Amino acid sequence: MRFHSVSEGWQIALDQLRANKLRSGLTILGVVIGVATVMGMASIVQGIRDQIINTIEVAGPTTFYVMRFFSQTPLNPDQLPKEVRIRPVLKPSEAKLIAGLTEVQYSGMWVQLFEKMEFQGEHTQLMTAFGADSHYMEIQGGELLDGRFFTPSEEASGAPVVVLERAPADKLFGRLQPIGRFVRIGGNSLEVIGIYQNPANIFQPPSQEIGAIMPFETARRFFRYDQTNALWIVVKPVPTATVTQTEDAVTVALRRSRGLTPGQPNSFDMITQDQILDIFNGLTSTFFGIMVALSSVALMVGGIGVMAIMMVSVTDRTREIGVRKALGATRLEILWQFLIEASTLTLLGGLVGIFIGLIFGQVIKLILHFDSGVPVWSAFVACLVSVLIGLVFGVLPAQRAARLDPVEALRYE
Repeated sequence: MRFHSVSEGWQIALDQLRANKLRSGLTILGVVIGVATVMGMASIVQGIRDQIINTIEVAGPTTFYVMRFFSQTPLNPDQLPKEVRIRPVLKPSEAKLIAGLTEVQYSGMWVQLFEKMEFQGEHTQLMTAFGADSHYMEIQGGELLDGRFFTPSEEASGAPVVVLERAPADKLFGRLQPIGRFVRIGGNSLEVIGIYQNPANIFQPPSQEIGAIMPFETARRFFRYDQTNALWIVVKPVPTATVTQTEDAVTVALRRSRGLTPGQPNSFDMITQDQILDIFNGLTSTFFGIMVALSSVALMVGGIGVMAIMMVSVTDRTREIGVRKALGATRLEILWQFLIEASTLTLLGGLVGIFIGLIFGQVIKLILHFDSGVPVWSAFVACLVSVLIGLVFGVLPAQRAARLDPVEALRYE
């Protein structure tokens, strides 16, 4: 009997949907929007996480960074807290000191600049330019498409040379060959010696796309930069050393060089790839939680709509309910019947929402250049949630139908 009730409930719900297309469509619209939003947000969160993991794999899971002071939110360089001001600024000599440790394969001083680039009246938006060295692509990934990277003498002397990323180079030079020409970055004229392709990175907003790489000494000599937020030492351990062993060695070396006594705290911070992943996991989880909360409002509205239309349906079908009861239908069967109808309505809304969410996920994938699409689990969750909404919000009208007196119901006009 229960199986028969389920199939009958589906059929009646579909008949009601066909008979009241506009009313039913508007009723489940909230469910459609909510489910599509959840799937879209799941796509974004999954894509960001994949990008994080890919970025870490390029740099290597053991690479870590030494900073003057680590803060998840950038500090105002003009109003630094006392605990930051008393810390020394990182120096290139400290990067060389770290590079000499037996546990370290690579150590380099890097700085991040935010500048516009210009060539013969053509200019870019504000972009990121790194002051680094020839090991940049070993850490950040990418591919050298034309020309070359810096020579040791150019790195040491701070020669006015630069390697441009392909996209801004195409914008600035068009069909011209950029190699050997001079581009102005932040008012300084630098010779283009190479063109490279930067790997896609979703963490870079439009104003922070990486556009150029120059020797660190060049950046230090010709540009102003934030010595707290934009200056760090990149450290890559040798394959035989763990991150913990290398961090300990770096800590001992820096404390000794800075003359810190055993009772004094470190005057520098270190952040590992695992910490970066944990930070982004926290951010994406918060972001996903907020979007789920917002989409749940739409689901709630859809559930209330389903409850309202089921209430109307109970009123419209009072006589039908009386006939069913007179023929022997129990209260439980009537209750079950209307719950199935409500769940069918929301399931249809969930399926439409999944379809829209899949399209939305593919659009996001194309726009943001994600490798991953919509997570499969989100479709199952969306179906389950939509059915649960029908069950929860269908209880009240179903109970109302089940409690109807058969004699009074048969008299209803």
